[in-house]
Amino acid sequence: MNIRSLTRGDGVVIGAAVLLFIASFLDLTGGPDCSGPYAKFCEAQDYSSSNAWDALSTLMSMYLAGVIGAAIVVISRALPQPRKVAGLDLGQFGVALTIFAAWTAFWSIIDANSAGAGLIIGLIAALILAAGAVAGPLVPALQPALIGAPKPQAAPYGAGPNPGYGYPGAQQQAGGGYGYPGGQQQPQAGQTHGQQVPAEATAGGAAGGAPAAGTAPEFAPFWFAVPVARPLYGEDGSPSPIAELAPGTWYLAVEQRGQALIAQTQDGRRGVLQDTTGIQRG
Repeated sequence: MNIRSLTRGDGVVIGAAVLLFIASFLDLTGGPDCSGPYAKFCEAQDYSSSNAWDALSTLMSMYLAGVIGAAIVVISRALPQPRKVAGLDLGQFGVALTIFAAWTAFWSIIDANSAGAGLIIGLIAALILAAGAVAGPLVPALQPALIGAPKPQAAPYGAGPNPGYGYPGAQQQAGGGYGYPGGQQQPQAGQTHGQQVPAEATAGGAAGGAPAAGTAPEFAPFWFAVPVARPLYGEDGSPSPIAELAPGTWYLAVEQRGQALIAQTQDGRRGVLQDTTGIQRG
């Protein structure tokens, strides 16, 4: 479970669920009018109101149904792979519970003769909860990450004396030999200073040092980090992700396929990263 995959919409769901749980301890109904001539009757009677924990049907169908639905929604979105219950996606099941809680809260307050703070706040919390669960994946303003990704370190794997090619922060040493791209061209043995290099050698060095015009440069593996959690799919084209790339961790890109990258995780698994927007190269 990766809590960094939670969004602002999930934060709205969590906040509304907490408010709904608090409302379950408040009075469901308001007290009678004890002013004026009715004061003596109020003194003789106990008009203490009850909360949701004294009414099992209201507690289960409105308050706990909303809290349980919110927990299911948040857990389903934090899991790397979607889970199903009776053929229904776990997240969809949680959304249905939150809508049912809001529906029950609405008719409960309509049916009440004198609604107390528990019913009023419960209705507001249930409506916000259902709206957040439904609109979270749809509204762009609710889609940014709830917890910002930490800035990746320069050398996350304990930079040793020779971290290896492509590690962030590693010094890439160029060969500098004759014909190496950008390398210093040294005169051959037996060649005096100022003596010209044969034309064939010069042409060969230029051809070997730079790619031909119109030819794509050869792909070089590099390390990268993702800004938000993103799924990693199998190279066989399977629609189900095999892993999830989490922010704050470096991954190795070993191949490029169009706009997608073939990435390798820390445990050696390889897969296709389809969404490469905003990645940070090491």
